[in-house]
Parts: sequence; C-alpha cells; structure tokens
Amino acid sequence: MKIIIACDSYKGCMSSKEVAEHMKRAIRRVDPSIEVLAYTMADGGEGTSAAFCDVCGGEMVSCATTDAYGRRIRARYALIDEGRTAVIEAAAAIGLTMVPREKRNPMTASSYGVGTMLLDARKRGCQRVIIGLGGSGTNDGGMGLLQSLGVRFYDASHKYLSPQAVNLEKVRYIDFNRLNRLEGLELIVACDVKNHLLGEKGATYTFGRQKGLYPNQLERLDRAMHNYRDQIRRYRKVDLDSFEGGGAAGGIGAVLIGLLGAQMYPGIELLLSYSSLAREAADCDLLITGEGQSDAQTMFGKVPAGIAQIAKAADKPIICISGALGLGYEQLYDLGFIGIFSIADRAMTFPQALQLAPEKLEAATYSILRMFHHLSRDEKRGHSILHPAAGGL
Repeated sequence: MKIIIACDSYKGCMSSKEVAEHMKRAIRRVDPSIEVLAYTMADGGEGTSAAFCDVCGGEMVSCATTDAYGRRIRARYALIDEGRTAVIEAAAAIGLTMVPREKRNPMTASSYGVGTMLLDARKRGCQRVIIGLGGSGTNDGGMGLLQSLGVRFYDASHKYLSPQAVNLEKVRYIDFNRLNRLEGLELIVACDVKNHLLGEKGATYTFGRQKGLYPNQLERLDRAMHNYRDQIRRYRKVDLDSFEGGGAAGGIGAVLIGLLGAQMYPGIELLLSYSSLAREAADCDLLITGEGQSDAQTMFGKVPAGIAQIAKAADKPIICISGALGLGYEQLYDLGFIGIFSIADRAMTFPQALQLAPEKLEAATYSILRMFHHLSRDEKRGHSILHPAAGGL
C-alpha cells in the first residue's frame, strides 16, 4: 500500500513537515510495510518559503528587515532554480502570529519589511520572485511596501507621513519620482484570496478583525483606504480596487499587481507545478491532506482543495484530517473527499488544543488509517463491507 501525505501547517501549532511526521508515525503503527510519501505544502501563507525549498531542493537564506512595527529582525526566504528564483512570504516579516494577540495594532503596523526583502532578492541577482501574501498582520494598503521602494506620502500641509494605516486618510500628495519599479524582476503573487481592496468584501472588512481591528474602526479605515486609492489614481491612473486579490495582505496585493506589474496565482497551484506529487499519485492507494481548520473557505485555493484536484485527476480516494472543522466544511465533500475529520475528541480551550494537537493528530490518524487498511485488505479478499454482493454486510 502506498499513501501520500500532503498537508498544510496547523497554523500556530505545527508546520507542514511536523504534521506529516506525526501522521507517518501513526501509519507505521498500523502497518510498517506501508509506503508513505510526504510533501511539504503551503498556499502562500506561513511555511510557503520552506515548502518551495523542500519541494525544489533549494536553500534558505536570511536578510535584515523590519517587522510590522518597525523593529529590526532577520527574515528567511528560499532560493530555488539555482538561485534564479526567490520565494518570499510576507508573514516572515510582518506575520500576524509574530505579535501576541493583545499587542496587535494594525493601525500602526506597516508593510515596509516586505519591500526590504524584495530588494534583498534583487541584490542577490534573482530574476523572479514568488511572494506569498497569507498570514500578514498589516492593513496599510501596501503603503509601507511602496515607501521601501522609494515612494513618499504627504498630508495637505506637505508634511511627511509615515507608512501606517492610521495615515491613509491623511494622504494628499504622493512623490513617485524615486519609485524603484524593480525592472527586470518578474513578480509572481501566491495568494488564495480573491477579495478586492475596498468595501464590505474588501481587505479591511474581511480581514481587519482577525488582525486586531475593533468593529468601530472598520468603517473609518475603509473610508481612509478609499482616499488612499483615490490619491494613487490621481498620480498613476491606476485603480487599486479593480484587481481581484488586491485585498490580500491588507492591500499589498493591489500594489504588487497594479503598480509593480505582478501576476497572481493560487499559491497551492504554484507549489504543485514544481512538485512530483501528481505523478506519484497515479499509483497510490490513498491521499491524506489537512490544515488547521477546514471550512467553506477551504474550497477557494487552500491546500486541501488543491490536493483534492490531484486525487480527482488520478481517480484516487482522499481524506482530510484537520485540527478543527468550521462552518460549511460539508461542502468539501463536493471536491471528492471520502472522509473529513477533526482531531479534536473533546471540548478544550484553544491553548489546550494547541498543546495537545500532536498527540491528538497521531491518535486520529491511527484510528482512521486502521479502518482504511482493514477495509482495503478485505476488499482484496473479496469480502469488503463496501460491496455487499462480494460477501460483506
């Protein structure tokens, strides 16, 4: 029997590689002779650089940059294709989970550090950069990113504005004269969201609360983002709200596409294009995928949805084992899953769930695979309960 594991990370808990190791341990308990292939997966959020590095046999490098609050840090990214391509994730510099929940303040957070990483990749001689936008903690419309590339923002009195969400409503003049357009560098955005920049389904209303915005801040900040869009349109004749996916990473997506000419693709599709997973799936017996929480949003470019497409093309069974199941997860059965499971086996607090996740994952995987292995064995003997005519129930 051959089983393929291709799971996203369980955000804030286990990396994709750690998830796979715990699953493999459980599968070996079921039957040590089972062949297990594990692939590191990501969809553009945390772990994207490491996933590309693992799949492509690249190397991880680091550079000096700043986090969302201007503190000096070192962030890692991947070099693949013999150094010609860099894979950067915004979360490595301005990640939401880098700051404790009680200390998050997206009104003062800046995307400046992402631009610093882009410049470092160019300095290393990269010809192409893949930028994962998931997991960011900023909502500044990409104002910080633009400043790192030479753009300056001013208020009505021509007073310099720092690149923070709190200043979006004050922007009246923009100096693009020193904009570094990164000529000669192909930019590819890896992203699984399709939200535009503005409005009730835009960056602020859709992702603001999870980043730390209060409900009473949403309307004001969205209006401020409208002003920011309008001022950029005055100077560049580009409407940042016109791009699907422009709301990704608090507006970084709109800046990369609209002002820097980036192309956007689902992160999982990009990663799978570099991977041998589809080829290996042709003769496997089962694919296993999963993520921190599976819900209706999983349908739209998340790792399990991408792996389900591979399984469907190969006509192979696939199951999903996730940390939790949220609203609408039942819709995933339409993608071809034969089973969707949560590792939670009792009520517990969120901190307890994070702490116990590794052992709960192993226990759930063992139980599920033990059943699958038993049914597969009986199937071969002609006594499958799945086929009553063959002598089952």
